[in-house]
Amino acid sequence: MLKHSYIKWIFIVLIFGGFVTWFFDKIPLYVLISVLIFWLILTVWASFDMRMNYFVKTHSSNTKVNRNVIALTFDDGPTEITPEILNLLEKFNQKATFFCIGKQVEKYPEIAKRMVNEGHTIANHTWSHTNKMGFLPEKDVVNEIVSNQKTIKKATGKECHLFRPPFGVTNPNIAKACNKLNLLVIGWNIRSLDTVISSKTKILNRIIPRIKKGSVILLHDTSQKTADVLEQLLIDLKEKEFQSVPVDELLQIKAYKE
Repeated sequence: MLKHSYIKWIFIVLIFGGFVTWFFDKIPLYVLISVLIFWLILTVWASFDMRMNYFVKTHSSNTKVNRNVIALTFDDGPTEITPEILNLLEKFNQKATFFCIGKQVEKYPEIAKRMVNEGHTIANHTWSHTNKMGFLPEKDVVNEIVSNQKTIKKATGKECHLFRPPFGVTNPNIAKACNKLNLLVIGWNIRSLDTVISSKTKILNRIIPRIKKGSVILLHDTSQKTADVLEQLLIDLKEKEFQSVPVDELLQIKAYKE
């Protein structure tokens, strides 16, 4: 597991040592520049790949589970599509986890309440899902999370213990905010790209061949396309005798604070 704090100091020492060595004409300048570029690439890559656990520990799957269980997760709701998603999950007797945006919960509090009442887990996905999430100072990240915590609790009575950052982006400020608020960061190991790919068949082909025991699947309850994909996916899960459970059950962690 890579750790940002350790790697940062290793590269600082390498760059400082390289600069001193270059100053005395012991190595060419391009070697020093190459080390710096590699560090920058690693940092950017790690920011967008939560599974590296570079900035913060991320729970993305459970490879040790011995049952045919997986976790369906939905981001960015609730929306007007979410009731259809919930109907399908009920029809196939499957459970899921919904990483909700605060302003959407404020708009559709009854849907958020229904999620919890029907045995699904609700979790924090920030208040606004701002595109600037990766550039916010720690104080603003905390405010985004806390505002959503209050909104979700008002609608459902639950105080979330699970958090998924928008776009799956992590950095030192997001890590500090999660540690400060005692939140567990949840990732995925199967990304459907249902917000990017227009073909339902291609989305299913991204998901189904990759499903294994303990998988965490990322979907979005924001479009009819995803609802249609979900129905076919649930049929496939039933045929293969896979059960979707809330992500906290799959990962054996607590969904809510007491």
